[in-house]
Amino acid sequence: MSNQKQNGSIIAIITMMFLYAMISFVTNLGAPIGVIWKNQPEIGGSNVLGIMGNFMNFFAYLFMGIPAGKMLTKVGYKKTALIGIAVGFVGVLIQFLSGFSGGISGFCIYLFGAFISGFAVCILNTVVNPMLNLLGGGGNRGNQLNMIGGTLNSLSGTMTPMLVGALIGTVTASTQMADVNLVMYIAMTVFAAAFIALLFIPIQDPEMGKVTADTVFEHSPWAFRHCLLGVIAIFVYVGVEVGIPGGLNFYLSDTSEKGAGLLANAATIGGAVAAMYWLLMLVGRLISSAIAAKVSSRQMMLCTTFIGMLLIIAAILTPKDVTVTMPLVKILEGSIEMTTVPMSAMLLVLVGLCTSVMWASIFNLATEGLGKYTAQASGIFMMMVVGGGVLPVVQNFFADVMGYMPSYFIYLLAMAYMFYYALIGCKNVNKDIPVD
Repeated sequence: MSNQKQNGSIIAIITMMFLYAMISFVTNLGAPIGVIWKNQPEIGGSNVLGIMGNFMNFFAYLFMGIPAGKMLTKVGYKKTALIGIAVGFVGVLIQFLSGFSGGISGFCIYLFGAFISGFAVCILNTVVNPMLNLLGGGGNRGNQLNMIGGTLNSLSGTMTPMLVGALIGTVTASTQMADVNLVMYIAMTVFAAAFIALLFIPIQDPEMGKVTADTVFEHSPWAFRHCLLGVIAIFVYVGVEVGIPGGLNFYLSDTSEKGAGLLANAATIGGAVAAMYWLLMLVGRLISSAIAAKVSSRQMMLCTTFIGMLLIIAAILTPKDVTVTMPLVKILEGSIEMTTVPMSAMLLVLVGLCTSVMWASIFNLATEGLGKYTAQASGIFMMMVVGGGVLPVVQNFFADVMGYMPSYFIYLLAMAYMFYYALIGCKNVNKDIPVD
């Protein structure tokens, strides 16, 4: 009986790991698939419309952030995960079906599918972390499983734009959603397999504790200034994290941009460069996990936001015809190839090292001293993931007006705000509010 229970736990852990990877896989489809829709004659090359799939994915968080937390409390971990998986399958299926319509109608169907997928990843984000901690028995083992899951999440985020870019090569008006059907098949297969596996695995929900959804509090997380400012920091952070590689994908995939030198297989190279950003985020997370015991969240935030600002400024000011050679992975061929790209692109890729530590650092700083209000704050933070949809739309609006690189001033301002938060805004000035 004990062996059966242990085997069930192992299968559950593996299933959660796959879901952890699927969160970034589904999320990161927005930018590279947006390149296809952007180049459709009906869309007219609009960067704003091209990034709308990404926007709809993150826009769903605004509606689902708090309900997902309440769902977890009401129906438990397993049922919440099953609901998230089922919704994810439907969302990807709708995106897949959009390829059969084409034109504006197909684009609208795709956006609806992206929105439904956003509901799914929000639900899964809410349940996967605590569920892995539960399956690991809490403590160091639970934290270790979450670290492994985070690594798979980053790895999946690295592969997604790389795989989509390799499948579509150079985007033209004739490029269709059918060209990336392989990606959709993979996503639907993993969701279906995860649902079946989890359905037959017995998982015991932990005690929810004294603090429940019906608990009445004297105050709220909004009463804490450092939490309020941290909520804004989370909003702009997710916009920076998602927007920088997404904008790079658009920039390098656009064959009309002179000076990029990427007319052959532009989308392939654009996807590979964007993937390098996510790969550096993976590297950054591994490094930060090794030094986190010795370096505070505030120190990491101050250092990374300052370096991030310098890199973005340098990228904006560097002319497009200044190029460097970067190693890029050709995923379908299974090889690494040295490719010439604009230096500005390489500088923005390096920002991935900086953004890798920011979510955890902001969360730690914003929830410090909240006590019983921490759970409520977590739901609010999940809603603020919508920033990953809003900031890229704003940036691409300016990209249509002034060009790609100048539009990155949006992320420079966001990085400057996060620097301010780490320097001053994270200080808890409401220590008189009881949190026990």
